[in-house]
This record gives sequence, structure tokens and C-alpha cells, in this order.
Amino acid sequence: MSDLQISMILLGILLILVVVMFNWWQDRRIRRKMQDHFPEREHDPLMGTAAAEVARREPGFGLHVMPDPGLAEEQVDTDDPDEADPATEAVIDIRFPQPVEAIQLYPALEALQRIGTKPVRLFAESESGRHRSVLRTGEAYTALHLAILLANRSGAITDIEWSRFWTLAQELAGKFDASVEGPEQSQVLFRAVELDTQCAALDAQVGLALQLREPVPVADVSRVLKDVGFLSYQHQLSWMSDAGQPRFSALFDGQPALAFQAETVARIDLLIDLPNSPPDDQAFSRMATVGRDLARRLGGRLLDDQGNPVAEQTDQTIDKQLHALYLQLEQAGFMAGEPRTCRVFS
Repeated sequence: MSDLQISMILLGILLILVVVMFNWWQDRRIRRKMQDHFPEREHDPLMGTAAAEVARREPGFGLHVMPDPGLAEEQVDTDDPDEADPATEAVIDIRFPQPVEAIQLYPALEALQRIGTKPVRLFAESESGRHRSVLRTGEAYTALHLAILLANRSGAITDIEWSRFWTLAQELAGKFDASVEGPEQSQVLFRAVELDTQCAALDAQVGLALQLREPVPVADVSRVLKDVGFLSYQHQLSWMSDAGQPRFSALFDGQPALAFQAETVARIDLLIDLPNSPPDDQAFSRMATVGRDLARRLGGRLLDDQGNPVAEQTDQTIDKQLHALYLQLEQAGFMAGEPRTCRVFS
């Protein structure tokens, strides 16, 4: 290789290095200008450890959890919408002399999620004055409000359940030197009986029975139900509304379909739970139509609750009767299918 060729190669390498250095300098200069106009935030929620912290979850009352409010302030700067329902719940108020961190309250609240057959809901006042229906890690609270359901399908709250609830609330308050206020037991029990009596008069369930000619394997029955449109919902196979609420559910030999343990099924019950299903002008005829289709597919007879064959001519008449029951619920202040109604009729 001649001296001229070597010189040309070295000159080419030098030019390449010059171009690379120039591009690096240009890139650095542009980056500095961008940082001057758009400085990085200390806690960019899209970058680095902040994203990991926002995604973190801590255990909360009733298994509800929320992110640390200090990491998502814009999402928690308003009051939570849920509140205690004075018509269906009795409330014990606990006020702390000093704000208490959520992490300190979690263990003390474990025993207060349910008392006997009655669920308990928790509401709190944060140190910043916000109303909470869920405790949030990183927040401190000046007060708790414990709301216990007065009545459900298990009956009115008993004196034993109320005494237990009051005792646990006092024990919680004692751990933090807090004050406790609540209604008199006699008042609570009186209201509970009134609510129980009112709801007993409004409660209604309507069922049909598909009596199979012979026992059928559970897997086959489940497959047919899913083929016609039933979906898994909690422990049930249910026919769902467009809003995702069960219109009616299937029982296998009187038990929830998804909790059924036997190998074969002899009877399928279709059940409309009116307070827990959305209002429907064709509630019965819809269920009866599905029942007749299942009878053709599986073989069997569709019977009413008296054991008589279901005639199609009666569908519209029963639809009107059920529509009237939905209206009675609404007039009494219980909109069918809404969470408040489902709490009481559970």
C-alpha cells in the first residue's frame, strides 16, 4: 500500500470523527434548550420510581385499597360520593384527639367488617377535611363513622349483634383515646324491626322449575346453559342485563349452579330475585321463553311453583304483576338492582 493510500485512509477516518463529534455537540445543545423550556418534574408519573409507587396497593377496610394520595393528589382532592344511609343503617361515630394514620387503623378494623349477619361500612374524615368511604395509605384521619345495616333477609339486627358492634367500636376508640357516640340500643332495634317489616312486604322471588326426564351430567347442563346465553356471576349462572346485572339465575337441584357438587342434575330452577334484578317489563316472559328453550334442548317439563305446566298465555299477565311489584319497591324508596336495595335484600 502506497503512502498516498495510507494518507487518504487516515484523512477519511479523521473526517468521520469530526462529523460524529459535531453531531454529538449539536444534540447536546438542543437537549439543553429543551430542558430550559420543559424542565423535568421531580416526580414524573410516567417515569422511574414514581410509576412504581403509584401502582402499589395496600390492604384496606373491607378489602378496598387506594393509592397513596401524596402520589396521585389530583385524583383524591374531592370527597368520595358514598355516604351512610340513615334509613337502613345505624352509625357509630369515633373522633380521635389527634389524626391517626390509615396504616394504624387497618388491624383495628378487621373485626368490624361484619357483625353476625350484618355488614358494616366505614366512612372517615381525613386530616384535610375530605370525606372518605375507603381508607387511603398516606392519609391520616380525625374521625371514623361505622355504619351497620339494620336489616336484611336474615332479619332485623339483634340486641346481641348491636351490643357486639358497640363493644368493638369502643375497643377501637380505646386504642386511640377517642370519643364514641351512637344511638341508643332501643332506638336502633325499633328502627330495625320497622325496616325489616317494610322490606318483608316488598320482597319477592319468582321461579320456574325444569324437571328433567332423567338426571343429566352437570357438565352437559352447564354447557347447554352457557350456549343459550347464561354467564358466570358470583356463584351463579345468570341471565344478564345489558348493564351487567342478573335478571334471573339457574339453580341445580336447589343449589347455586357454580357451587353444585353432585355429578348429575335432575332439576333446574330459574329464579328472578326482584329486588336484586333490574326493572323489566318482560321479566317473567323472558325467563319463561328461556326455560322452554332449555326444556327442548335438555328434555323435560317446565313447571310453575305449584308444579303445573307453564302456559304461554299467562306470560304477559305475570309480567304485569311483576311490573307492579317493581313499582312498589320504587315507591318505597328501593330501586330494584341498585346497591342500596341489594344490601337490604341480601
